[in-house]
Amino acid sequence: MKVQGSYADQGYALIEGLLSREVANAFLQQIDADMKAAGTPLGSQTAASAVLKREAIEFYGYHYRPMLMLLWGLTPVMEQLTGRPLLPTYNYFRIYREGDVCRVHSDRHACEHSLSLTLDYSDGVPWDLEIGREHRAEPLAQMTDQFDEPFDAVAMQPGDAVVYRGVNHRHGRTTPNPNGWSAHLFLHWVDREGPYAASAFEGNAAATRPINVTFG
Repeated sequence: MKVQGSYADQGYALIEGLLSREVANAFLQQIDADMKAAGTPLGSQTAASAVLKREAIEFYGYHYRPMLMLLWGLTPVMEQLTGRPLLPTYNYFRIYREGDVCRVHSDRHACEHSLSLTLDYSDGVPWDLEIGREHRAEPLAQMTDQFDEPFDAVAMQPGDAVVYRGVNHRHGRTTPNPNGWSAHLFLHWVDREGPYAASAFEGNAAATRPINVTFG
């Protein structure tokens, strides 16, 4: 794993090799196999999003436990990358199609510290994540098709990720996807000691309630 950039100074950094290419590809293949076995193949799991102009294949970690375990398991790594004590909130999987764009937007408070992880591209062409340079105290409600501020474009290979402050820095993908498809994971955390700590585990009671264990 190699870090390019300064999260503290820029609000984002590229993480080369967060997962090996082989692991990223195997995880994607396992998702595909599990969904087919459950009778819910990936192609059937489409959802609309305000940041997209058409539906995309998408589902959340709380609906697929291996993905949720990845979110929780990466928490110590994210703490090292951000320098903050963190708690996980939620994550989701999305497949974009050729020509898709992701509108420029800010994230809600549950995405205080975020990770965009590329799993694979059908045609092997990196599709940049674009991040605005301006730090904003609060997320902006409006979305735009283009940036109205200077931004940086960050290219990722399969297994690479970008750690970024999704609340404070607007981001998107305004250049159309050059691949037939591209598969990504988006993972989110909040500062354990910060103002959004109540968003931990996305309010999922099953993840936070006490456990009483009786032996014998």
